[in-house]
Amino acid sequence: MTPPPFDWSTWQGEIHATLMFIVKDGRILLIEKKRGLGAGKINGPGGKIDPGETPLQSVIRETREELLITPSTPRKIGELWFAMSDCPDILCHVYRADDHEGVPTETDEAVPVWTPVDAIPYQRMWEDDRHWLPLLLAETTFHGRFVFAGESMQRMDMATGMVW
Repeated sequence: MTPPPFDWSTWQGEIHATLMFIVKDGRILLIEKKRGLGAGKINGPGGKIDPGETPLQSVIRETREELLITPSTPRKIGELWFAMSDCPDILCHVYRADDHEGVPTETDEAVPVWTPVDAIPYQRMWEDDRHWLPLLLAETTFHGRFVFAGESMQRMDMATGMVW
């Protein structure tokens, strides 16, 4: 059964967050999340934007906190809107960098996972990732909107060619 249409015209993300993906030498730096929303899943480093912080400042801070590295010249590639059934809705700014300073190191929050770009473990990731992560790898800007019931994606809308 197809879920009913979702009205995005009044949607507002209650939580504003970021994700960072470092792509270098045919590999992508992912994390195994150790706590919080999505614990046990594979994702990119990131998290909530603090009051007074820009998305760019947040993604750099979160990457430093989770992996003890600093992304080099991060650039926004996408934006994700998540309408969630069991937690507040999330507006997520997605960044990509092609290098970093420091050595990716396990912390209380994350385990670094360098992965060949042709072997990304989508089966361990959020269901929506397989729809937009290839766009990030191709450096194609995107805007994704997703409706989730628990951890199950119910609806999806993707657009490319965004200007940030």
